[in-house]
Amino acid sequence: MSACLTRGLLQRLLGQWLATLLLAGAVPGALAAADAADLGSSARLGAMSGADIYHHICQGCHMPAGQGAVGAGRYPKLVGDPALASWQFVALTVIAGRNAMPAFGLPPTTVPELRGLDLSVRLSDAQIAGVVNFVRGTFGHLPGAVTASQVAELRHARAAAGK
Repeated sequence: MSACLTRGLLQRLLGQWLATLLLAGAVPGALAAADAADLGSSARLGAMSGADIYHHICQGCHMPAGQGAVGAGRYPKLVGDPALASWQFVALTVIAGRNAMPAFGLPPTTVPELRGLDLSVRLSDAQIAGVVNFVRGTFGHLPGAVTASQVAELRHARAAAGK
């Protein structure tokens, strides 16, 4: 790889690659509860609840109880995080990523050094809404349900702003 790949970009790409492996079932320990599920199938992923998606993708970094972790990187805790008060913040973080967290709501990024490899997992508006509702309800104890239409509006506003 060339020197033009920054550490942040490399971390995001590795995060996307790890998420893809988790969905494909290539890391069996992390998916013990779903051994029979073909997580690479969009039909199966589409049928998962926000809690299921969190447990199959997000908990690898944020941990099962949302306590976060420090080790090979710093993975923020979600429990009691005041940023959870804004559903838009949570949704935009899932859509576009933040710091070293990969984006789960954008089309695959084209990086010349990785041309031909799709290392991303793309969640639908309904799936993102499910994850947002699970995270805010479980770790922030916040009421209110975000809808797929609200996530779609937010995604389109973000795209229109050129971000």
